[in-house]
Amino acid sequence: MDAQLRRGVLDVCVLVAIKNKDSYGYKIIKDLKPVVELSESTLYTILKRLEEGKMLIVRSVEFEGRLRKYYHITQRGLKRIEDFKDEWEELMRVYSFIVEESDL
Repeated sequence: MDAQLRRGVLDVCVLVAIKNKDSYGYKIIKDLKPVVELSESTLYTILKRLEEGKMLIVRSVEFEGRLRKYYHITQRGLKRIEDFKDEWEELMRVYSFIVEESDL
């Protein structure tokens, strides 16, 4: 998969993972495992990028004597999910065209 496309897909996967409930790094990785394998370093790079893009906000909560960062999706993050769905429909039309043409 093209690196830019993969990056966009992974960003949206992370946003969807926190769409209905705030979450933290390990849980996001666990929740996404059936769909896509993410390393911690990849996830935290994505989370930082999404935070900088104001698609999520971070809050720290003490948990078992340590601070745990929880991620919350913003309106901009929700909009990104919807925009991605529209983009994906267009990509699927292009994919169908390519597959149909290759069968000729």
